Amino acid sequence: MVVGNGKMNLSSEAEEGGLKMLLKWAAEHGVEVSESYSSLGLGHSLSVSSFPGAGGRGVAALRPITKGDLLLKVPKSALITTRSLLSRDETLSVALKPHPSLSPTQVLTVCLLYEINKGKASPWHPYFLHLPRSYSILAAFGELESQALQVDYAVWAAQKAITKAKYEWKQASALMKELKLKPPLLSFRAWIWATGTISSRTLHVPWDEAGCLCPVGDLFNYAAPTEESDSFEDVDNWKNEYAKDDLDMHHSQRLTDGGYEEDAAAYCFYAKKNYNVGEQVLLSYGTYTNLELLEHYGFLLEDNPNEKVFIPLELDMHSLSCWPKESLYIHQNGRPSFALMCALRLWATPPYQRKSIGHLAYSGCQISKGNEICVMKWIAKKCDAVLKEMPTAVEEDKSLVHLIDKMEEYENPWEWVKEASAAFGGEYGNDNILKAACVVGRDEEPSTALVRTKMLIDRWKLAVQWRLVYKTVVARCLSYCTDIINSLSVQ
Repeated sequence: MVVGNGKMNLSSEAEEGGLKMLLKWAAEHGVEVSESYSSLGLGHSLSVSSFPGAGGRGVAALRPITKGDLLLKVPKSALITTRSLLSRDETLSVALKPHPSLSPTQVLTVCLLYEINKGKASPWHPYFLHLPRSYSILAAFGELESQALQVDYAVWAAQKAITKAKYEWKQASALMKELKLKPPLLSFRAWIWATGTISSRTLHVPWDEAGCLCPVGDLFNYAAPTEESDSFEDVDNWKNEYAKDDLDMHHSQRLTDGGYEEDAAAYCFYAKKNYNVGEQVLLSYGTYTNLELLEHYGFLLEDNPNEKVFIPLELDMHSLSCWPKESLYIHQNGRPSFALMCALRLWATPPYQRKSIGHLAYSGCQISKGNEICVMKWIAKKCDAVLKEMPTAVEEDKSLVHLIDKMEEYENPWEWVKEASAAFGGEYGNDNILKAACVVGRDEEPSTALVRTKMLIDRWKLAVQWRLVYKTVVARCLSYCTDIINSLSVQ
């Protein structure tokens, strides 16, 4: 599954017109683009195309592309960084000096809003026009969407992201007022938009911790890296696969598809695989769980090979484990992680035996058939309890996602909101959706209220999709543990 970088909320004609303006601007700033009647080209190898159901607008191969081919170069002069913005504007540079406590990301956020405040006077104006009008990152969630995640650690992550965004906005408000930004750009809503732009679109550069915005380079859609296969047949394979758990940080560096190159003075993008003509060319930002994708990029993957699901563990399980808590998880295919199995095998061992046979647990070996059955029964029982404690079941969530998808069939989404409230109980009853939508649209023009209501429902759908994936993985784990128990019991 591939996912795009945000929603434009524009007509297709307006979007194509804006895209042509962006590519014309890119050509003037040293990005290699080409003109053709049939496509909007990037050099002689790529074109900007539409991929319905596979990320929306994306980049297609115009010719066969070989793994390792240079796809695109964006000159340093076209990149947007704090340094490039400060070097062009003395007022901005002087205003920033009395605010040393702001983080690099806060500074870039303020700089972005300040540059947008210039309108057509900004050299990056065509790029700004092309940016999404909204993002569904966790910091943009409201109470309805946050609670819709249902799982405690996910709800907490959303609340933490919202609190952090509000704190950083308040910290930067004095500076933004000193810079005399227009009132709409001083709002928390504008701050969330700028935060979403930076969180979801910046790329790493060695000279700026906050990264850079890369016009045209952010047209590629995302696909999760798949090098870390989780299909294994036995415990020996577990050891080989799970030994990779603690190397995610190293892998994320290897799995990216581009970087800034000093000798070229440009951000360069390379093909990670071979592509045929017409095939969508994708980039990998690295390995992310669905919750991390939601937090930083505002989307998730239904079939994410890097997904990690956490279930509640006993306190003494953590104390017995030498691995960090984030290593004790369930893989997307339903199998417990190497670290989780080691910790549970040790936990299920009598205290007086742990010292003498602990090395077996730490090496990933099965201690005994009885120990393995005990561990699998504990995990199965915990997974069953987690599913039963959820406010909604898997099938209910599937039905709800289907109903949300039908919203586009309604000319008036308010009618859809009423139907959704009537069709589902719990969080959807008592007109909770309707109330949330009314709060969103309060004191606004009908057209603006309509757009913002749709945005709320889009975020709500993402929350439902996240918990659906969570429950599906937990159910897979329950099934897997049951199969192992049955297999060991007949031996």
